[in-house]
Amino acid sequence: MILPAVLMLLGALTAVVAPRLLARADWPDREPVVALWAWQCVVAAVLVCCALSMTLSAAAAWHAVGGHVFAPAPPAVTEAYVLGTAGPGAAATAVALALGGLWSAAMLAREAVRARARRRRRRAELRLRAPLLPGEAPGSSPLVVLEGERPDAWWLPGTPPQLVVTTAALRRLEGRRLDAVLAHERGHARARHDWLLHCSAALADGFPQVPVFAAFRDEMHRLVELAADDVASRRVGRLTTALALVELNEDRGAFGPCPAARAQVPQRVRRLLAPPGRLPAVRRLRLTAAASLVPVVPVLVAFVPGLRALG
Repeated sequence: MILPAVLMLLGALTAVVAPRLLARADWPDREPVVALWAWQCVVAAVLVCCALSMTLSAAAAWHAVGGHVFAPAPPAVTEAYVLGTAGPGAAATAVALALGGLWSAAMLAREAVRARARRRRRRAELRLRAPLLPGEAPGSSPLVVLEGERPDAWWLPGTPPQLVVTTAALRRLEGRRLDAVLAHERGHARARHDWLLHCSAALADGFPQVPVFAAFRDEMHRLVELAADDVASRRVGRLTTALALVELNEDRGAFGPCPAARAQVPQRVRRLLAPPGRLPAVRRLRLTAAASLVPVVPVLVAFVPGLRALG
């Protein structure tokens, strides 16, 4: 059980250390897209550690599984892995991790079903409030104007995605400020941020006792907004984007003494008004490459007994 235990320890270490390093770093707010990738790599590394530990434990506990896992490997490699992973707890470890994997898949499937139901319900409500004109096909217009007293704008995922803006937002936002709001929502649509939000929500709901998944969900909600803000600011400017955010949220208590509902809005506005400088391209590339290597580490660790046997 040495190698599966090492992989589980590596996964636990990654789940504890990596979020703390990201929380203490000063660059995620400056480069939210890179931070989004880094968080995905951290969570992927934790899941890869669990999957490899489950596979090696199952291969050591049951010969039928081991025969399939090590079928193309030389006998020396097979023997090295069997000696390194066999133990009284191999079967229990494999079963526990397999149940965790099935639970994760079930949570992801549940989130996908719920998201699809919500999307259908919201599109049906939209059709009731903004009926199609004669001869107009559903989804033919990428922008839907909705009668409403509250200024708001959002996008509906799907094929194709649709931008929705209320008449109150059209009255309040003028010119480039309206362009900023629409560019922000298009940034969400192009990057498919809904996938990140759904996956992070499924893991956090499925494993509420695992802090890394809760942090992953919270950071996804925060970083996707920062990334979309940057898309809008590159199009119309940071000051215009900040003013659009203020005008869109000033009636919702976002800037009051207890802005619980939209607590991120004041921080986003301050970030737009006093923007932190972007990182040099070389450092962005290094951070992206370093994050990409995090899920590769457990794979390399899993190959160590086989490489030793061949060497």
